[in-house]
Amino acid sequence: MSVAHCGDFRQTYRDDMTVLRTRFIRIAVGAFVVLLYLSPLITSNYVTSTMTTIAIAVIGALGINVVTGFTGQISLGQGAFMGVGAFACSYFMRVVHMPFWLAMPMAGLTAAAVGMIFGLPSARLKGLYLAIATLAAQFILQYVFMHLDAVTGGSNGIPSPPPEFGTFAFDGDRSKYYLTITVAIAAVIFTTNLLRSRSGRAFIAVRDHHLSAEIMGVNLFKYRLLSFAVSAFYAGIAGSLWGMYTGYISAEHFTIAESINYLAMIIIGGLGSVLGSIFGAIFMTLLPQVLTVGTGALADIFPKIGFLIMSFKDGVFGIIVILFLIFEPDGLAHRWRMIKTYWKLFPFSY
Repeated sequence: MSVAHCGDFRQTYRDDMTVLRTRFIRIAVGAFVVLLYLSPLITSNYVTSTMTTIAIAVIGALGINVVTGFTGQISLGQGAFMGVGAFACSYFMRVVHMPFWLAMPMAGLTAAAVGMIFGLPSARLKGLYLAIATLAAQFILQYVFMHLDAVTGGSNGIPSPPPEFGTFAFDGDRSKYYLTITVAIAAVIFTTNLLRSRSGRAFIAVRDHHLSAEIMGVNLFKYRLLSFAVSAFYAGIAGSLWGMYTGYISAEHFTIAESINYLAMIIIGGLGSVLGSIFGAIFMTLLPQVLTVGTGALADIFPKIGFLIMSFKDGVFGIIVILFLIFEPDGLAHRWRMIKTYWKLFPFSY
């Protein structure tokens, strides 16, 4: 006689580490990926462009979550590392004549090498002291972007050639979206599996209690430096895609504001969570656009104070972020887990 099981049972460590644990989850994720690839066919160019921006932000947020969320090392230089990747990718394509498919990973490796150099202080510093060191990296790289004219074009910036595959050029919104979303999905899959690897568990051990991790044989300096390299590699890939998407790269985009924006993404989405990186990237990308539309509508209704309303946009953005951190400090990923738990237990309260 067959026995019917009710519930989700895991009897081995391998089962517990499975990503897509149930058939329903596998079907839902598969349907969502199919929808992502079909969306440009049923939505406007504006929506496609916005989703491309979100996909680039997801890659950058995954990178900073590796070093800050998973390893516990505060980094304020993600925007600068994106700039390294963007300028390096353009240089490899224009000067070295590499195809984009080779220039992009090379740009990622270049950003990883730079990230490791500025990650060296993690051997002796932590907390706010390390944050100041990475902040210095941000300003140093900004200075380099503005004065290394041969590579970055200085204050004028440089063009970024579109990727080509044979005779086909990725120069339209739809083709750029497909390229970016494919790389973003690959980044999500890689990061998810990284957490289940030996290195991923070492990152988390360093974050949770570095003294205990060191006693257990974890090389603190090695994994701290590795986390900076992985984080900067993601940033380099995101920067390469940003240059491909905009077609023109300027140092003005890779400022400290961009680094803080990425740090806010993982705090709002959820530190140490792949899903939190995705939620945070979506939230921080859409919120300014929603505020722009909202303040614009209010300015039309109250034209006499329209200028005053429009000037409140940045202030409202900051207030929303602060309120979110007060009432949802664990991030959107935690709220999503609470919602799933509620429906699993419904109508019971325990």
